[in-house]
Amino acid sequence: MSLTMSFMIRRSASRLCPARQRHASASQIISTPYFHFHLTRRLLSVNSEVSSSSAPAQPAAAASAAAASPSTASSSTKYSKTSAGTGDPAGLGATNTNFSTRGPVTWPALGLVSIVAASAVAYYKIERERRLENAMGKIVSSELGWSPNPELLARRKYVRTQWGWFPKEDAFGGAGKPAIGGPWSLVDLDGNLVTNKSFEGKWTLLYFGFARCPDICPSEMVKIGKVMDILKKDHPELHKNIQPIFVSIDPARDSLKALRDYAKDFHPSYVFLTGAPQQVQAMAKKYRVYMSKADETEDGDYLVDHSIVVYFHDETGDIADCFTQSMRPSDVVEKVVERMTFVPKY
Repeated sequence: MSLTMSFMIRRSASRLCPARQRHASASQIISTPYFHFHLTRRLLSVNSEVSSSSAPAQPAAAASAAAASPSTASSSTKYSKTSAGTGDPAGLGATNTNFSTRGPVTWPALGLVSIVAASAVAYYKIERERRLENAMGKIVSSELGWSPNPELLARRKYVRTQWGWFPKEDAFGGAGKPAIGGPWSLVDLDGNLVTNKSFEGKWTLLYFGFARCPDICPSEMVKIGKVMDILKKDHPELHKNIQPIFVSIDPARDSLKALRDYAKDFHPSYVFLTGAPQQVQAMAKKYRVYMSKADETEDGDYLVDHSIVVYFHDETGDIADCFTQSMRPSDVVEKVVERMTFVPKY
C-alpha cells in the first residue's frame, strides 16, 4: 500500500508541478494545495473501481448456490405462503409480536349477540301475549260478547281455553256469524202480539214473502213443508223443536183474513205474522231483506221484489244458518240436522 501511495504521489506531482519543480523534495510537493485536491479525486476513483470489480462476485455465488441445491429452491417456492395473518405483514421472515391476527368480530362475540337478540324476542312475545290476554279478558268475557264491527258481524262470546281466549265455537266457524236479526214484534192470525221472545226454546225457519206472490213464495213455502215432513219421519226428536214462520212484507194487502185463506194451502205447522208497515219494515231491515214495490197495473195490482232466503235460528234466537232458493229440501234437512246436533269442542 505504501508503494502504491508513493507512486501515486510521484505521478500526481509530475502532473501538477511545472518542469522546474520536478526535482523538488517529496515534502515540498505534498504541501501544495493542488496536490491535495488531485490526490483526493484519485483516491475516490480507485475506491469506486475496486467496488465495481468485487460486486459481480455476489450474483455468481448466488447462482452457484442455486445450481448446487435446485430442490431446495423449488420446495420453498412450492410451500410458500402469503404473509397475511402471520404477524409478518412485510414478509421479512420474522414474527411481529405487536401485530394482532384476530379481527374485530370473534365467535364468542357473535354468540353473545345471538343470545341477547333471542332473549329480547322471547321477552317481546311473552309480554305481547300477556297484554293481549288481559285485554281479551276485559272485552269478551261479558254476556253480550264482542265484535270488531257489530253492524256487519254479530257479537260473539269468547271462552278461555288452555291456549288462551277463543270465540265460542259455532257452525259459522272462525269468520263468525253475520249481524242478522234482532228484537221484533208483530201479530199472528188471531191478533195476538208475537215477539222474538215468543219462540225461545225452539228452532225457527223464518221466511219473508207476501200472499199475492205468484210463484216464488209458494215454491219456497212448499219446500219448507217438505223439510218438516222429512224431519218428522227421519228425526222426530228434532222435528218437534222446529217452528216455521211466514212474515208478510205486504201488510197493506195481507190482512189477517187474507193470510188465513193463504195459510190453508201450506203446511199446518206454519205461523203467519203481519203488522203495521213500520213494524214490518223495521224487522226486514234487521234481517237485511231486500224489498221493492213494482209498478202497479191498471187495476191496482202490483208485485213486491224481495230477498229469497230462509233464516234458521237456534233456540236462543241467534242466527244459525241461511238457506237460499237453490237448495233442495234434502240439502236443507242435512244442514238443519248438522246445526241442531253440533257440539262445540270448547
